[in-house]
Amino acid sequence: MPLDPKRTVAELKELRSLTGDKNGAQRVAWTDTWLHAREWFAKKLAELPVEHHYDAAGNNWATLTGESKKSLILGGHLDSVPNGGWLDGALNVLAALEVLRRFASEFNGRPPVTIRLVDWADEEGARFGRSLLGSSAFAGTHSISADRVRTDRDGIKMEDALRRCGVEMDRFVDAGKERQNAAAYLELHIEQGPVLEKLNLPLAVVLGTKGVERHSITFHGQEAHSGSTPMNARRDALAAAAKLALEIRNIARKHPDAVCTMGSLKTFPGIVTAVVGRCEATLDQRDLDARILAQMFHEAQDASRRFADEEKCTVEWSLIWSIEPVPFHPTLLDLCEQAVREVSGKSHRMPSGPLHDAAEVSRAGIPAVMMFVQSLGGISHNKIEDTREEHLEMSVVALDRLACKTVEWILRS
Repeated sequence: MPLDPKRTVAELKELRSLTGDKNGAQRVAWTDTWLHAREWFAKKLAELPVEHHYDAAGNNWATLTGESKKSLILGGHLDSVPNGGWLDGALNVLAALEVLRRFASEFNGRPPVTIRLVDWADEEGARFGRSLLGSSAFAGTHSISADRVRTDRDGIKMEDALRRCGVEMDRFVDAGKERQNAAAYLELHIEQGPVLEKLNLPLAVVLGTKGVERHSITFHGQEAHSGSTPMNARRDALAAAAKLALEIRNIARKHPDAVCTMGSLKTFPGIVTAVVGRCEATLDQRDLDARILAQMFHEAQDASRRFADEEKCTVEWSLIWSIEPVPFHPTLLDLCEQAVREVSGKSHRMPSGPLHDAAEVSRAGIPAVMMFVQSLGGISHNKIEDTREEHLEMSVVALDRLACKTVEWILRS
């Protein structure tokens, strides 16, 4: 059975019609629609000579046993955000399925190394706010005690929702057994941003996932009447926060791939007739270089104190979450670049701002790399998310080329 990229596009459309509506994809993890998508995918796997099972964290594995126990893992995720796009996550899984089919056919069900496909459980974290759940269990970086008490907007505990789907959080550690004999991990993903479209390139090599510093920042001033308080007598917490919101853009622009975002702002008392006495903001900073990330964090802190002083306020910082940058394996980066050039004629290397399961796999010490395919308009997590079909087909071919090169590398290692 030769590689058929058009079949991947057709199956993506089939999945879209099965698990989406007028608002977009609805495959939120731990919901009936997500389970329905997995049942559909299981039928696809039943046509192949693979062993199929779910691990202790709900990750979905298909294994094509090879001459060597060393395994090449191809990964993705079928879950989506609410009202999501038709490609985010699903492309990874269905492109990997096509590559798996090609290996099974070409080698009569016995490739030189073992080929494994994984559909990670709850990459998005859309329901309970915990992204990369399944891959973190695989990698041994899970946080069971903190996660089990998470609730969704209806008050349902994560632990109860997972149990309904046959997953017990206390057994997450057992998912680490799947790391045995893992020699490399490959992941294809839509870019989710505008860079490749602006460069007029279909594909890119992903250098790694950016580190993240995420903090809450609270400015304290003084509530006062908006009509009777002179401008020079005000202690306006919002004014200090607004200055910081503008300054973080200057901080990020010093570095070509860095981003800084103040995405949430709450004011108190929050009425039109009062000077803001307290302003709560969030700051998200990302870069692939840990030194740059640390520098931006300290610059933002210094700026916040300066602006607080200017507005006669005080400021407090509190860590929400942080993760270190994860660079991908240098040899796999080179192999990925070769595959991209062979298929598209050109290559481009870029970091990923969004987090991906590949980062968790890499943190477990398994050589990993990702490939991006262009996103139209740079839009993702939205029903209008799209990629040209010819680019989707190219990405399947490039992933297959990369898989072949990686198998050869595994055999030489």
